[in-house]
Amino acid sequence: MQTLTKTIKKNVALIVFGTVCSMLNPVWAESDMQLQEKALKARERVHKDGEDHSGHDMSKTASGGFRGVFYGYLPCHEEECSGLKMTLSLKPRNNYLLVTQPAKPASREFFDKGKYEWNDDTRLLTLNSSKNGSTRQFRIENEGALVTLDENGAPMPGDQDAYTLRRSDKTKIRDAHFH
Repeated sequence: MQTLTKTIKKNVALIVFGTVCSMLNPVWAESDMQLQEKALKARERVHKDGEDHSGHDMSKTASGGFRGVFYGYLPCHEEECSGLKMTLSLKPRNNYLLVTQPAKPASREFFDKGKYEWNDDTRLLTLNSSKNGSTRQFRIENEGALVTLDENGAPMPGDQDAYTLRRSDKTKIRDAHFH
């Protein structure tokens, strides 16, 4: 009887502990909105103090300060693949993260990161992979859209809209990424 009582007490204690931890978890994480509010308050504080921090402002990069997250669902030429989900994140200091995943059974995500170059004159975005030294190019359609180019820098065959990645804050939806 004592063994059964101990087992029940342990299980109840574990359930209570798990419930308390799960209730506290959302409190620990900050939302994007909360982080943006903190950054805005810090910026306002700097302007109130009259200090000039423009000399070390990391929000402006050599690429003209262009950043963002782009989503697309591109055509796939593999067997049993209905498309290729692609997410490109252009980060500060010209770093990027590219995540691709074929839409087929038992597929996994592929990650690539490295440096990017943004050229307003040629209207090209070039990704230089840290992993294998390869490059990938996109034509800059506008500030909210990038069109995938082939390995020679030429347009992909067919409808160019099918090879377009859209910036998340410009489209207001992410339907192109999820299906």
